[in-house]
Amino acid sequence: MCRSSGNGYVACNVLRPATGGSATGSKVRCPKGWLVTVDTSTPVHRIVVVVPAHDEQDLLDACLTALATAERRVVEVAPVTVSTIVVLDACTDGSARIAARHPSVSVVPVAHRNVGAARAAGFAQDLNGGLSHADTWYATTDADSTVGEQWLVGHLRHAAEGARAVVGTVSVRFEDRIVDDEALRSSYDAQYVNESGHPHVHGANLGVRATDYWAVGGFAPLATGEDHDLVRRLELGGTVCRRVCDIPVDTSGRLRGRAPDGMAGFLRSLEPSA
Repeated sequence: MCRSSGNGYVACNVLRPATGGSATGSKVRCPKGWLVTVDTSTPVHRIVVVVPAHDEQDLLDACLTALATAERRVVEVAPVTVSTIVVLDACTDGSARIAARHPSVSVVPVAHRNVGAARAAGFAQDLNGGLSHADTWYATTDADSTVGEQWLVGHLRHAAEGARAVVGTVSVRFEDRIVDDEALRSSYDAQYVNESGHPHVHGANLGVRATDYWAVGGFAPLATGEDHDLVRRLELGGTVCRRVCDIPVDTSGRLRGRAPDGMAGFLRSLEPSA
């Protein structure tokens, strides 16, 4: 979908090169023929998606199926390649078997039992490839989450508009819970800021230019809060981190997650007995 501001075309979910442009920008055309000038000084041609997983056999297939759809959508509208890496962290269940059902996915087995170290291990695979990172965008989500079909298109659009990092929102699947607690749902809705410029940081919906990622040392080996830590270091280093709400990721409403104080911990804090 494209939006017009009245005096110019300001946003488009489809990125295709068009004639025109300048030394610092280029025109991008959407199916309706509208044009938007974007920063293409270093266009993104590669996307690397990392998914850490620790015993997620029940949710991993839905995660990877959604990512496959998002990959198809973005390669339809932009000249990019997408690589998805699943980091199986000390898995003792059938997560490896689930990942094997998706032949385009690369699997990295580790035994860190640490989400920060697992994410870092995934992106380290790209570093080991010895490729130039100037045209590479890193994105990460979680094994208990499902991205929307326009998720990667959205990340690419924000990158084209000048964002060096994208910090997205999540939508909690409360139906994952055995008992649908209306009080918890209401408390969450009241406290969660679902608008541009929001204060949240979620490893389930995060993207960054590879050059900026490596400039600050990547994910730290933190058992929880590795996403907040990375964004903090990016911002301290001057990276433009765009906090957006237009590409939300659905995530599990479980109260016992893999990270001690991750999304599940936040939800537990909202319970009346907390």
